[in-house]
Amino acid sequence: MIRVLLADDQALVRTGFRMIVENAPDMAVVGEAGDGAEAAALAAELRPDVVLMDVRMPDVDGVEATRRICADGANSARIVILTTFDLDEYVYAALHAGASGFLLKDTLAADLLSAVRVVVRGDAVVAPSVTRRLINRHVGTLPAPLTPTPAPGLEALTEREREVLALIARGLSNTEIAARIHVTEGTVKTHVSRVLAKLHLRDRVQAVVYAYESGLARPSGAFDR
Repeated sequence: MIRVLLADDQALVRTGFRMIVENAPDMAVVGEAGDGAEAAALAAELRPDVVLMDVRMPDVDGVEATRRICADGANSARIVILTTFDLDEYVYAALHAGASGFLLKDTLAADLLSAVRVVVRGDAVVAPSVTRRLINRHVGTLPAPLTPTPAPGLEALTEREREVLALIARGLSNTEIAARIHVTEGTVKTHVSRVLAKLHLRDRVQAVVYAYESGLARPSGAFDR
């Protein structure tokens, strides 16, 4: 059973997500939080597998709550950011703080449940179309870069691995990358795994962040195909 914590300052929104999650046979809601401080406290107490985290909450927002949860070495909860894209200015910062992905609040119920299962497996939820818009809008608005973990430079990667990392940062899926560089999807998955291992990155989301912070990718026009 996948244990899910809901964090949103709107009770009606939490009720909607609770109904979706609890209709899944393999999931259960273990708690609800109305702000970021409560979310971090409940995550430490309840040890959920996944936290569905709103960004805009009073007092302690979702970015700081994500940072607190991810900084707790004893807590393995995966954070999925929920955002109304046109309003949120902090999503990139939340990913930077350790979130495993993001979804729009109007996402389909089936896609929400799929995302929960994906992050529990250790993967990241990165919708390519949203990634392109999000990074284009928000990269460059952050303070001085902070790397998620101490990582070697790009010289640790082969030329092909750099190419794959750059395409990840542009929001391409494994299937799209395979078509672009004329290899199988399995080969792309191998390249992605090696990139993450060499750079000591947790998942695809951190790879996107790293690509921009290292200068391999650039926001302006970066997603023109």
